[in-house]
Amino acid sequence: MIYIYPDEHNPPHFHAKYNEFEAVIAIKNFALVEGKLPPRALSFVVEWASQHQDELMKNWQNMLDQKPFEKIEPLK
Repeated sequence: MIYIYPDEHNPPHFHAKYNEFEAVIAIKNFALVEGKLPPRALSFVVEWASQHQDELMKNWQNMLDQKPFEKIEPLK
């Protein structure tokens, strides 16, 4: 599951949850900012994020502008 929470702080990032693991990933360079995911799950998250970086940034801006988020397609 991928989340951007309202009232987040910079730098732009998203939260990824997988089972009992949670990580914070930077949108700009997909760096692991905080937390932990199993290597395979992290690989899938980074692959997905790289395909949807523009959409993630748009949702980050929507959050700042207090506009609704737009759904992003899952990894195919």
